Amino acid sequence: MPPPFSTESRRPASRNLRPLAALAPFLIPHRWAIVAALVALALASGATLVLPTAVRLVIDRGFSTATAGNIGPYFLGLLGVTGFIGMASAARYYVVTWIGERVVADVRTRVYSHILSLSPAFFETTRTGEVLSRLTADTTLVQTVVGSSASFALRSLVMVLGALVMMAVTSLKLTGLTFVGVPAVLVLVILMGRRVRGLSRLSQDRIAETSALAGETIGAMQTVQAYTHEEADRRHFGAAVEESFHVGIRRTRMRAWMTAVVFMVVGACIVGVLWIGALDVLAMRMTGGQLSQFIIYAVLLVSSVGALSELWGEVQRAAGATERLLEILSTEPDIRAPAKPVSLPTPAQGRIAFDAVRFHYPTRPDHAALAGVSLQIAPGEAVALVGPSGAGKSTMFQLLLRFFDPTAGVIRFDGIDIAQLDPVALRSQIAVVSQDPVIFAGSVADNIRYGRPDASDAELHAAASAAAADEFIERLPDGFGTLLGERGVTLSGGQRQRIAIARAILRDAPLLLLDEATSALDAENERLVQQGLNNLMAGNSGRGRTTLVVVHRLATVQRLKRIVVMDQGRIVAEGNHSQLIAAGGLYARLAALQFNDLHGDTRVALP
Repeated sequence: MPPPFSTESRRPASRNLRPLAALAPFLIPHRWAIVAALVALALASGATLVLPTAVRLVIDRGFSTATAGNIGPYFLGLLGVTGFIGMASAARYYVVTWIGERVVADVRTRVYSHILSLSPAFFETTRTGEVLSRLTADTTLVQTVVGSSASFALRSLVMVLGALVMMAVTSLKLTGLTFVGVPAVLVLVILMGRRVRGLSRLSQDRIAETSALAGETIGAMQTVQAYTHEEADRRHFGAAVEESFHVGIRRTRMRAWMTAVVFMVVGACIVGVLWIGALDVLAMRMTGGQLSQFIIYAVLLVSSVGALSELWGEVQRAAGATERLLEILSTEPDIRAPAKPVSLPTPAQGRIAFDAVRFHYPTRPDHAALAGVSLQIAPGEAVALVGPSGAGKSTMFQLLLRFFDPTAGVIRFDGIDIAQLDPVALRSQIAVVSQDPVIFAGSVADNIRYGRPDASDAELHAAASAAAADEFIERLPDGFGTLLGERGVTLSGGQRQRIAIARAILRDAPLLLLDEATSALDAENERLVQQGLNNLMAGNSGRGRTTLVVVHRLATVQRLKRIVVMDQGRIVAEGNHSQLIAAGGLYARLAALQFNDLHGDTRVALP
């Protein structure tokens, strides 16, 4: 199955502006601002169309000897018209820009909110850079068309229609001759505009690909530098940028040709018409003021048609960007709350049951990650999952969090099928500490409060203390207010783990999932982290928290009363450490390897 936004699965760009209709729900709440912008636009355009008439009056009545003393009022009237145009244009610009900023903010919020609702399966097949490009670059294009291009397009359209009407009023003969070139211009704009739109969509796709490449390498900079892969990545990124550049130049070239052709065709028509008008003035069939008025209206017509041809390209680009945004908004999450979700009991107990659960990852439909797993975990019980990589341990965590739904079978939380629960309500009862915890770029307090944003300062400090994190937090420059940098680069592995444990303690959920939480730590850090984990597993009430632990280092789970051994998606053994060693099999072999390696002697007997 190709990624949702891969080259293979992209829909062909449509040949119309229909995608822009999807912006209507974002515009309707601001209809009064739109009305105000239209009023300002009408006033500015109307005043602009009055200007040539004022010029005719100045020429025909102000430049004669008989009315020389009255020339001042005509110029003052002309000055008043220009001042009114300036004020109306400023009002239109402000209101339209406000609408553009507001709409793009709403679009970004809506797209981001929808992205947060998508299932992990979506992100398995879609690169982060591609999504970010749509969230930033594409919404910026939407802002351009809503905040300026649409306004200028409407203004230009009004000017075209108004100029044509006033040209007809001034001289019907010259206006009729002007219409000779209009159909040709419209055909050129439509045909070439379609080509521009297709190239605009392709250009946005190329920009998204470069963003995705940059995001991947920047997010793994230490790996890039450790493997001295900088030069290869520079070449790869440079090639992608060059491809984006060439597509952008093709689009620009097409727009340039469209603008040139439109100007030349319209200009040739206007020059021919003015030539005939000049002959009419010499023959006394019209005045010099009338010809000047017609010339100004013709110039307004030409400039407005030229602006429309350029703005058409912008509108086409925005249509392509909107189409890309719609692809995200139309992507339905695989995991959704049922129409009438069942409520969990209060307080939740944390009883877990897997009943003949089978599961295949969407990207590996032929491989069963879980093959008929059944497991019961009582409230407050701590159970370890052990086994080789790929045995299905982490998959059970993924299913418990309902990041995916089982292919077959049922998972129950406190006796309720989790498919009948709202995923948000289910996940609010679970705390997770992973092997490589995510640390955000905010402060220490922000990262711990991620577990429960409304926690008080006292609860925050208590959680840090229980996680054995307060001892290093107090040594930080600003204590709990210290900024940690992206992904917590300023902290050691053990410090990041203790922040994650404090986060989980603050969440105080009845079910705890520990995924290799101490496997990558040295002895000192492991001791401190284990202290925090013990407090976390005990729970605030002291009755014990239902805990599911994924481990590879068997020494860390010997004290647990129940260990579940998994292999190739199945449960192959179950018991405590001593029972599993005595029974032999996979667990005994794993223990032999680990404990013998620990003693540095492959001949050491099984413990």
